[in-house]
Formats: sequence, C-alpha cells, structure tokens
Amino acid sequence: MENLIIMFFTISLFIYFFSTVFYIIYNALRKNILGNIATILLGIGLIIQTVALILRTYEVGHFPFITIYETLIFWSWLIGIIFLILQFKFKIKPFGALIAPLVFLIIAVASILPPGYRRPSLLVPALQSHWLEFHISTCLISYACFAISFLVGVAYMLKRSNNPKDILQKDKLDIIGYKAISIGFPFLTIGIVSGSIWANTAWGSYWSWDPKETWALITWFIYAIYLHLRIFAKWKGRSSAIASIIGFISVMFTYIGVNFLLSGLHSYL
Repeated sequence: MENLIIMFFTISLFIYFFSTVFYIIYNALRKNILGNIATILLGIGLIIQTVALILRTYEVGHFPFITIYETLIFWSWLIGIIFLILQFKFKIKPFGALIAPLVFLIIAVASILPPGYRRPSLLVPALQSHWLEFHISTCLISYACFAISFLVGVAYMLKRSNNPKDILQKDKLDIIGYKAISIGFPFLTIGIVSGSIWANTAWGSYWSWDPKETWALITWFIYAIYLHLRIFAKWKGRSSAIASIIGFISVMFTYIGVNFLLSGLHSYL
C-alpha cells in the first residue's frame, strides 16, 4: 500500500512540474491552448493526489493531516483546489505560473523529508478526536488561502505599472488577494476556536499559551487588522500587498517554524 501511495504522489509531482512549464510558456506566448493544457494538467495532478490522499487515509486509519509530512501534502492539495476555483471565477489563468510551482515545491519538500517524518504514525488517545481533524483541516484551508494571497502580494509588488496590455492588472491582483484573505480568515477563526474546544477535551484547558497557540493568535490579529483597514480605511494597493506578505510570514512561522524552534503541546507534528 505504501509503495502505491508513493507512486501516486510521484506521478502527481511530475504532472505539476509539466503544468508549471505550460503555465510559464502560456504567460510568455499568450496562447490560450497552452493555458488550457496547463489547467488540465493541474486538474489531473489534483485528481491523482486525491487518490493518494484517500489511500493514505485508509492506510493510517485517520485523515492524512496529522504529521508534518501529511499536512504538507494536504496543504499543497488545498492550494491547487482553491486556485482552480479562483481561476474559473476571476479568470486568473496566468497566475498558475506561480501556483503550480508552489504546489510542486511543497510536495517535493515533503517527499525528501527523512523516513521518520513520512512514516504513518498511530494517534495517541489525546489526538483521537474529530475536533482535532476539524481544527487542522480548517487551519490548513486558511493557510492555503493565505499562501495564494501571499503570491498575489508578491506579484503585485513586482509589477512596476498597471499596463492595460498586461494579462493580470494590478487592480485585479489587489482584489484577488483581498478575496483570498476574506475566505481564509473565517477558516482560521474556526480553526482556532475548534482547537480550543479540542484542547479542553484533551487537556482540560481551552487555552494554555502554547507557542503555536500564541503565534496562531498573532497571525489572526495581523489578518484581522488587515481586513479592518481594508474595509473601513479603504486600504488597497501596495500597503495591502505588504500586509499579505507579512501575514504569510507569520503563518509559516506558526505552521512550521514553531515546531522546530519552540517546544509545546503541538510538538507531535
């Protein structure tokens, strides 16, 4: 079973690579057929990765987002899914040249982790809770949205002018970044609340100021301030892009940095 799962993940990895190539060529030549091929490849990669995730779930006996390896794989899948939804809604196919390589990179990093990180692990009693699954899945959905807003922010900062001939206008990038954060923030809120409920069930305390809890709260405040300024102070453009980049830096420290630099109740990841 494990070899079959690895095979499916490897196949999806190669498909994401070719999707990246076609997205880049599409941006250079601006031929729709190339963009369509890139999108189809991304979709096929996501389908194959979905099969691998289902098999992983069957193998380990729980949803595949408990270990750092599993969360990386699941996170990359969510980024691809959410991007396809945004692509069809906002017609942002050229942006796939940034999303596809990110999905490829995340899976590649997960694939080269030491065997101990990739090996299926049994859940201790405290982790055998549907609240935990709900908590992690909602947080990862928010992280996927924030990853997209981060890339949008970077793309916005790199664009020197709002050339009418450009495929992606700066104004459109600004709106997409805002929409991505608007979707991600409620999921982060739900993730933090559900995590508190699970913590009380597992350890008898809703909040213990664990390093990951603290940084999740910091991240929440960053995006809350962003949305407040965006809605009430009409904060747009460069300032908005910078805020999305800062927010994602906090996300990555919360998600990965805390696990390796600070010890706490979340050290099992």
